[in-house]
Amino acid sequence: MKLVMQVKLLPDAATQAALRETLTLCNRAANHASRRAFTTGVKGKTSLQRLVYGELKAMGLSAQPAIHAIRKVAGAYATLNGNLKAGNYGPQGSKRRAAVESSPVRFRKDAAQPFDDRCLSWQLDARTVSIWTVRGRLGRIPFACSPAQLDMLTRYRRGESDLVFRGGAWYLYATCEAPVPDVYDPDGFLGVDLGIANIATTSDGIRHAGRQLNQVRHRNRRLRSRLQAKGTKSAKRLLRRRSGREARFAADTNHRIAKSIVTEAERTCRGIALEDLGGIRERVRLRKPQRVTLHSWAFHQLGTFIAYKAQRRGVPVVYVDPAYTSKGCSVCGHIDKRNRPDQATFACTSCGFAEHADVNAARNIAARGVAGWAVSHAAHDAA
Repeated sequence: MKLVMQVKLLPDAATQAALRETLTLCNRAANHASRRAFTTGVKGKTSLQRLVYGELKAMGLSAQPAIHAIRKVAGAYATLNGNLKAGNYGPQGSKRRAAVESSPVRFRKDAAQPFDDRCLSWQLDARTVSIWTVRGRLGRIPFACSPAQLDMLTRYRRGESDLVFRGGAWYLYATCEAPVPDVYDPDGFLGVDLGIANIATTSDGIRHAGRQLNQVRHRNRRLRSRLQAKGTKSAKRLLRRRSGREARFAADTNHRIAKSIVTEAERTCRGIALEDLGGIRERVRLRKPQRVTLHSWAFHQLGTFIAYKAQRRGVPVVYVDPAYTSKGCSVCGHIDKRNRPDQATFACTSCGFAEHADVNAARNIAARGVAGWAVSHAAHDAA
């Protein structure tokens, strides 16, 4: 499985200047290639390379950086085409779609740039790297990482690494190809209910990131609304900074929740049952304040984090139909909307069972996980 290791570079002032000039030139070349691709309609990797390779070399790029800039452009257009086909920019004829289709893809002057082993070499024992720049090849640039990251880089690093400038610091994102352990046969399943009041609740009764997290989210939303209403340049600049901060906060929270859930499942030799939340934003009907909260949290990201962390440890994961998990009784199976008198309470109108609503839903998800695993393995054995 592919994993990305982020290490922080610790360059001196002269090296920082060279790295900044390198990113600027690479992205200026990428913008040139993008304009040529847009005007000529040539957007495939090989054909675009034939068209602009000499032009990028004339701008001052060496062979490999020029090729990687071209590949970055071709990849950006492939992604754009996929989003257009999926309708992510609106239907044909919409203003947003027309705006996207009427201009070439643009790259920031400090956008990430990939480097392969001919342009970037690692000295892992010394914790330094050597990298191509517009000022020549610079060596002995120190980097910082954890012992676990260093071990992963030493054993499994493969392919390209991306040079990234973010928040005033320099990073390398290195791709590692780690072996996938065999999935064990689970002794039951840990159900996980994803929600708004509590981001994740397990069938063991553990509720993750409730009131305190929502207070942070609501405070960020109020500040974002005020800045958007103000509309000045400084307000927009602050919005961009806060956008990155909020995204990092959400990712860190999701990582912590996912790690806790996977560790508990592994410790108890259980699998993990997750709701299949495909299309949740289109399916659910909520009041406006709840809709805002739903759209402001990366539920898909949390599910992805749980899945890949589970895969790294050989923990089985199954996805179940979420229909009626919040209205059905986890003891007797009775389904009735009156079972949920309010958001936090579940009280079965048939058998009288009472529990926190999210915990009850997670237990239903766990039961469906057991049934789904049994069915899938029975079919596999029959085949």
